[in-house]
Amino acid sequence: MNEQYHDHSHPAQRMRVSLFVTCLADLFRPSVAFASIKLLEQADCEVTVPLQQTCCGQPAYSSGDYDATVPLAQQVIGLLEAADYVVVPSGSCAGMICHHYPKILQGEWRDRALKLAAKTFELTAFLNDIAHIEPQHKKPSSTLSVTYHDSCAGLREMHIKEQPRQLLRQLCGIEVNELEKSEVCCGFGGTFCAKMPEISGKMVNDKLDNALATGAKVLTGGDLGCLLNIAGRAQRQGEEIEVRHIAELLSGDLDTPPIGEGP
Repeated sequence: MNEQYHDHSHPAQRMRVSLFVTCLADLFRPSVAFASIKLLEQADCEVTVPLQQTCCGQPAYSSGDYDATVPLAQQVIGLLEAADYVVVPSGSCAGMICHHYPKILQGEWRDRALKLAAKTFELTAFLNDIAHIEPQHKKPSSTLSVTYHDSCAGLREMHIKEQPRQLLRQLCGIEVNELEKSEVCCGFGGTFCAKMPEISGKMVNDKLDNALATGAKVLTGGDLGCLLNIAGRAQRQGEEIEVRHIAELLSGDLDTPPIGEGP
């Protein structure tokens, strides 16, 4: 259904992509946004980043404050709907736009939300399934050992599973060292980690233990909330594992300090 927005009859026409940066990337990890832009341009997309964008409304929505969510959703729709595609380096924010906007909006706004949802993609799904990004040059097999965390929203709402693994293999020569119980939540869950810290803490401990058991030097994933949660626990426990967003690995950005270790 989504591919109807790509005009295959004009292969020379560049796809117009709006990048929805997300709050966490904007405030805590701007390198994710820059890496995303680099990858989209490598895939021959014309990228715009609307400067008026703020939050997708997920924190308010998850807390049950639908009155506060509606104007945020309307703002996002108004800013992004003119693009051919909308790309989000976060499964949870993409899931909010694709699945939850149509639930809380009515009338014309719901129609506009559905049209936006049909052309909104998580970053790795867009690069792999729609843009079919190619490596800039032949990549040798990498010696970097990497494990991957499947975030709940990306996995269950946006069906992100094979795409990041395929891209790591194709663009970086990396084969993922799979961790046990890879589809189990890391304990972040938005406000869940604040409301139920003891349960959340046990869950992130288990996730970190499983990541360390792979022997991987780097843990990566597609959602900064999860990655901040895991990186924070690793630092508090003194564990030596780098945590990086998938966009940073795919773009070759290993100069930015790992999450939680930068200035």
